Amino acid sequence: MMKRTFIFISVLLISCTNHGTQKELAKKILTNQEFIEVKNRALEVVKTGFNAGDGYGEVWIRDYNTFIELSAEVFEPKELEENLLVFFRLQGEDGNIIDGFIPKAKAVPSEDGYQYIYSDLEPNYCGHKNTVETDHESSLVQAVYKYIRKTGNTAFLNRKVGHLTVAERMVKSMQFLRDHRWSDQYGLIFGATTADWGDVQHTHPWGVYITDETHFCVDIYDNAMMLIALDNLMYLVPESKPKWHPIREELAINTMKVLWDEHNQKFIPHIYLDKSPYPDDFNENEIYYHGGTAVAIEAALLNKEQIKISLDKMVANVKASGAGSIGLTMYPPYPAWAFENKGMYPYGYQNGGDWTWFGGRMIQQLIKNGFVEEAYEQLVPMTDRVVKNNGFYEWYTVKNEPEGSGTFRGSAGVLYKSIQMLTDWAERCRCLK
Repeated sequence: MMKRTFIFISVLLISCTNHGTQKELAKKILTNQEFIEVKNRALEVVKTGFNAGDGYGEVWIRDYNTFIELSAEVFEPKELEENLLVFFRLQGEDGNIIDGFIPKAKAVPSEDGYQYIYSDLEPNYCGHKNTVETDHESSLVQAVYKYIRKTGNTAFLNRKVGHLTVAERMVKSMQFLRDHRWSDQYGLIFGATTADWGDVQHTHPWGVYITDETHFCVDIYDNAMMLIALDNLMYLVPESKPKWHPIREELAINTMKVLWDEHNQKFIPHIYLDKSPYPDDFNENEIYYHGGTAVAIEAALLNKEQIKISLDKMVANVKASGAGSIGLTMYPPYPAWAFENKGMYPYGYQNGGDWTWFGGRMIQQLIKNGFVEEAYEQLVPMTDRVVKNNGFYEWYTVKNEPEGSGTFRGSAGVLYKSIQMLTDWAERCRCLK
């Protein structure tokens, strides 16, 4: 297996002073034995495959995007490439990207299950698309960016898939969002009504497909993901910049104009293209979206003052709810009647469950923006429970009880990266005279 060292270019911008408090923090980071144990556990978990975890048969792009860098520590680049190529081989004619893929032999069609997608370009796998979410295209572009930054394999962009190169297919995926998920009214991309970054809509007992009852809306998560993807696309394919840079700037301006609540210093959960599916006496804007806010910070939408206010709100929400970490999806959660899917009860699954998968991304953004002490403080509860529960669980209840897959690779990926970023910062502090 090929072993490579993580490179976090943005972390190099973080300054470390010679003050005693900084040196003490650096020492705490470098001597934290749980950090070392969690990193080692993460490497062991990711060695076992590319599906999301032991409860899933598929490789999902929104998950793979968050652990492809960790996978590069233990797999040869060609194996990482092959997974990315499957997504491109199964790309729709309109540019859309599937949600996940599975070996054809394991795909069992059913009337109430996934509707599988096949392509002559892909002999071994078929895919499916959760149509209520609008992050698959953005996730794939981000994953390709991470793969190339990690391995240096820019030749991958010129790899032909059918009659198009990978670079051309990336551009086509962004064009799908402009052609089929773009609201001219708001100048933003839209999706179905879900809970923050979730992929379960409020209608239908399952809730993964657009139906006649779907209420479309714009939200912070999907638009922030597209902003990051456009930045990545323009970095990898500079010739695309004349077209996409103005769109990126328009998207960023409109995101803050439409979705940022200046008075309450938070993002509005949903702005509906038609009307809200919820009764007039339900104030949806009381809900604070943790995950979407973290991704918005990654998209450079918030300044340092706004980031600090966001963190303070997250910490207050954790205290008010009794949750274990700032991975708390949202606070307060939606009422039980707000979603038909029975798993979306208050503090259940994506409706207020505590997901390290997103909490770890907030940690990374705190580090990148200079809030290193706060990042360390908020990361420790996440690493503590990995060791305590002997696994990288998918999510935790409000009582900090583990739920879902115990080998959730997305959690392993974000924790590994968070710990490495802290370690890089601490090493630089230690070296300063």
